[in-house]
Amino acid sequence: MASITQDLRFKQSVINCSFRHGVSYAARLYKTTRQWIYYWLKRYDGSINSLREHSRRPKSHPNQHTYDELKLIANMRRRNPDEGLVVFWVKLRERGYSRTIPALYRVMRRLGYFKDKKKHKKPYKPKPYQQMTKPGERVQIDVKFVPQQCTKAMGKGTKLYQFTAIDEYSRKRYLEGFSDNSSYSAARFVFNVVKYFGFPIECIQTDNGQEFTKRYSANKPKDGIVQPTLFQKALASLSIKHKLIRPYTPRHNGKVERSHRKDGERFYSRHSFYNLMDFNKQLKRYNEEYNNFPMRPLNWLSPNQYLNLFFNTKSVTDV
Repeated sequence: MASITQDLRFKQSVINCSFRHGVSYAARLYKTTRQWIYYWLKRYDGSINSLREHSRRPKSHPNQHTYDELKLIANMRRRNPDEGLVVFWVKLRERGYSRTIPALYRVMRRLGYFKDKKKHKKPYKPKPYQQMTKPGERVQIDVKFVPQQCTKAMGKGTKLYQFTAIDEYSRKRYLEGFSDNSSYSAARFVFNVVKYFGFPIECIQTDNGQEFTKRYSANKPKDGIVQPTLFQKALASLSIKHKLIRPYTPRHNGKVERSHRKDGERFYSRHSFYNLMDFNKQLKRYNEEYNNFPMRPLNWLSPNQYLNLFFNTKSVTDV
């Protein structure tokens, strides 16, 4: 059933007003012309559906295909059902057809000879997610570029970067700001992460950025042997496994990507920074609020409460 639009209600109001007070009064009140009101009064039969706009599509065209041409196309297509458009057009021309190939294509498509083949994209089926069973089993690390509106006070062209580490089991995060996103900064960040978390870390997962790996570096050595970055050397010294996600697949690092989106909404949309020290000071305060905020995946416990519950339960079990 067709819906009653605002335009139909307006026309109905104008007509009702013209019945009660006259066409001239209705035209002044609703700021329209009398000719427009007379036009719809002539169309009006008492139902609101009579006030709908009719199709303006022309019923015919002077250059449209004639009946004989359509009959020729139908007969030829019945005898040549698998011919391509160009070959089919040539055979039609041999029998007196004078239209162009685009015109033939349009009329054949309208008549249903060429059905559009829709490319059915296979729905994405995510693989079963590997649930972590303890803190530090896997930690996701990524870098976020700080929006420029937050660093205006530091001068034009100033760039800041937020390094983020999030424990997949407890969702506990550690944030730190740097003036660059080099591999040296990433290595410093790793040592600070281990110190901040306080529990052993078995695996760190990152994307394929230049600060983490030279796997896709444009300046590879001729022998093909990719040298480890400072970040990877730091992981090796800490006996931490490094896992790289599939290229161009940020959903594999979904927890840290989602947290970065929330940072933009809750933190960067309402803060500005005067220098790197001020940035880290505000970032530290925001990080502590995050780690003490209840979350639905943790049964409405905060990351710190969830960690305390894990370690307290473990200590009681060991006894």
